[in-house]
Amino acid sequence: MSRERDRSDEALVAEKRLDRATPAFAEFYARYEPAVLAYHRRRVGLPEVAADLTAETFARALASRSRFKPNRGTAVGWLFGIAHHVLVDSARRGTVEQKAREKLGMARIELDDTDLARIDSLGEDDHLHDALDALPVEQREAIMARFVHEESYDETAERLALSSSVIRKRVSRGLTRLRQDLGDIA
Repeated sequence: MSRERDRSDEALVAEKRLDRATPAFAEFYARYEPAVLAYHRRRVGLPEVAADLTAETFARALASRSRFKPNRGTAVGWLFGIAHHVLVDSARRGTVEQKAREKLGMARIELDDTDLARIDSLGEDDHLHDALDALPVEQREAIMARFVHEESYDETAERLALSSSVIRKRVSRGLTRLRQDLGDIA
């Protein structure tokens, strides 16, 4: 593997040199576009909308990469935080926001039938999604708060009016069950 391909997600997002920033972010995009697309597809159901949400997610990430702080979390967690906000914003407005793409001069991607079929198939065989759905609600909420929304145990405990030890136990039990469930299919 080349030296460029060995770079961490955080290094790709944080690249500041102009001659290297675009290729670095393009590599980050290539790594996570399928996962972000699957995330949006599972939530909105329509491949065209999922593609628009994904494009806006990466446009926002590219535009705000200077604000990424590796000491506050992983690059992929940061990216999925942006994806979540794009999804929430679009649900609140009833339309997919395009400001970040327009600001960057990105044209809307036109999808053909092959693209739509690929997007539509994302998440159909999603064992993790199924395993998460099978968890007790309390464990699923704790895991989502911790790993998707990147809340600290204390933040989640405060929001749910519980102790942080209860939240830690829910996360621990949920992760144990996920390992067992996903280990059975691996």
